[in-house]
Amino acid sequence: MPVVLWTDALIFLLLAVAVGFAVYVRHHEHLRAPWRQVARSRMGMAAAVLLSAYVFIGVLDSLHFHPRLAGDEGQPQYAAESISVFDWIMTPIRSRVEKTYSAPFATHLYSRETSERPGGREVRDFPPLQYGGSHLEDPADRGRDILLTALEAGLEALLGWLVLCGAVVAALERRSRTPFLEQAKSLALGREETPWHVILLTAGVIILLIFLAARLGVKYHIFGTDKVGQDVFYQALKSVRTGLVIGTLTTLVMLPFAILLGIAAGYFRGWADDLIQYLYTTLNSIPGVLLIAAAILMLQVYMANHAEQFDNVAVRADTRLLFLCIILGITSWTGLCRLLRAETLKLTEVDYIQAAHAFGVGDFTVITRHILPNVMHLVLISVVLDFSGLVLAEAVLSYVNIGVDPSTTSWGNMINSARMEMAREPIVWWSLAAAFLFMFSLVLSANLFSDAVRDAFDPRIRKR
Repeated sequence: MPVVLWTDALIFLLLAVAVGFAVYVRHHEHLRAPWRQVARSRMGMAAAVLLSAYVFIGVLDSLHFHPRLAGDEGQPQYAAESISVFDWIMTPIRSRVEKTYSAPFATHLYSRETSERPGGREVRDFPPLQYGGSHLEDPADRGRDILLTALEAGLEALLGWLVLCGAVVAALERRSRTPFLEQAKSLALGREETPWHVILLTAGVIILLIFLAARLGVKYHIFGTDKVGQDVFYQALKSVRTGLVIGTLTTLVMLPFAILLGIAAGYFRGWADDLIQYLYTTLNSIPGVLLIAAAILMLQVYMANHAEQFDNVAVRADTRLLFLCIILGITSWTGLCRLLRAETLKLTEVDYIQAAHAFGVGDFTVITRHILPNVMHLVLISVVLDFSGLVLAEAVLSYVNIGVDPSTTSWGNMINSARMEMAREPIVWWSLAAAFLFMFSLVLSANLFSDAVRDAFDPRIRKR
């Protein structure tokens, strides 16, 4: 039975807008030219491939449904808990819950426990894991088993990558009418306008990681387990959706405020400009953390007083996530609004807009036909640059307990839990390492891609 949460609906709305924008760009040469420049950037395309992998995980994790209960006859019965397609795919890893902490690729728990041996003698030892390495007859064979499994995964990944390379070369061959071998040689040497060799190498690394995770993840806990025995690797992947939701839906909330108010302030001037400046100056004077904390506290009070409106944990967590996106959007539109106001003030003085006023063209037509298209490069640059900052903001807010709901899996909650684990003896470091690794790769790829977009759309850089 399908389930559509608020954030799921907004994510698919955003995807539809992105597809519509791509179709619009395809039919306008002045917009296609900068994107072709982005496609010629090696670092930009490598980052785009990695971002696409994150987006794919986020989309799969946004398709929720109630699983059907096994063994029912007649009227079908469904579980009360909703899961996502990503959860269903990751079931072999998600369902393998240990007793407590275990280190990456371990076969025993991380701490000693007292156990009773035959004869009534009690000893303190490391108990074996229920799932991790349970297929091994001798735990000493773990290293050899990991190596052989990794080699098998590497061969499978190589085969899949070669099939992908062949498909790309065949597609380029049909388009350019070049023989297959010559096209493959041109691609391998980087002679194509689009850096396909970089794209395929990046895709090859991702394919290799997928096969390694699929092969090793069902035998061992790749990043260990947490306090309640859940797989940390699964939690790190599950947190991808939360990071993407924070980065994208906050932008969806922020853009209408920034675009409408920024252009209105620069175009109409006078009292409208004064009012809008007063509004964003006042908002900037309020510490953002305090404003977010107050809003989250109000939401918690409302949820406690109207518990009947939130029938399960998933709805409560999704509502808090959506509310956090709204609050972040309301508090982060002021910078782009100020930038658009300044650009609109400059554009209103150029000759073609003065001529439009002289011919009696209406204000709405001037804004939509002349001003808005000429400030969209600033909007696009600001969106891609702010994305990584919003992902980091979620981690910071969750660390101080004013971010997403504690039941929501996120990198911020993982880091918040890890601060206590870092004080243990022996230290539990893998939860923090996993959250840092996945968040770092997402933020780095977003920054590299945003640099390529900025270089392509900034008129001053493009002229140089």
